[in-house]
Amino acid sequence: MVYKNIQRAVFLKRPNRFIAHVNIEEKGIEIVHVKNTGRCAEILKAGTPVILEKSQNTNRKTAYSLVSAYKGDMLINIDSQAPNTVVYDALIEGRIKELSSVDVLKREATFGNSRFDIYFETVNSKGLVEKGFIEVKGVTLENNGVAMFPDAPTIRGTRHVNELIKAHELGYSCFVFFLVQMKGIKRFAPNSFTDPDFASALLAAKKAGVQIIAYDSIVTENSITIGDPVKTF
Repeated sequence: MVYKNIQRAVFLKRPNRFIAHVNIEEKGIEIVHVKNTGRCAEILKAGTPVILEKSQNTNRKTAYSLVSAYKGDMLINIDSQAPNTVVYDALIEGRIKELSSVDVLKREATFGNSRFDIYFETVNSKGLVEKGFIEVKGVTLENNGVAMFPDAPTIRGTRHVNELIKAHELGYSCFVFFLVQMKGIKRFAPNSFTDPDFASALLAAKKAGVQIIAYDSIVTENSITIGDPVKTF
């Protein structure tokens, strides 16, 4: 996934979930859209170098969107819309070893009370068609090399995981895919401190047979692509 018309800036403050104030050299203070409604509190601190993408929509209230930020030397993509695209493209390219031979792909599919990010079909070794769902979660929270999700309580995320358990019981192949939006991660774990309900649901899903996988990302100032598998809990 490639960003166009990027601009470096310095983060100043975030009055609410949707906007931030940044300082662009030679332009001054600008109000920009934040492409992530999560907290990102450990990332978006005053003085942090950030990367913006200029919008091509001249009618927008904000001319730029904040898409990534540096945490020390680590560049973290915080665009919550990016993971679905990155994973979908990686599936098409056969770059996810757990799902390297997918025959049918569809973005967004409804099951029960949830809409999962990806529906897929693949032919197994016996020549039978397997159908399944993939729920993609972007991960931006990192602590000492451990990536964690979520960074804020997510009732919707817990519902999705519970629905995947139901789908698996009905014969679907189900995955929760955590795309860690940075490099340099040792492992992934659910954030039981911030959201114990989500963590419990994820553990129950794993025991039920839902596959939990995580990959890191190759992040540059103008792109994000799939990286390597990350050890999970």
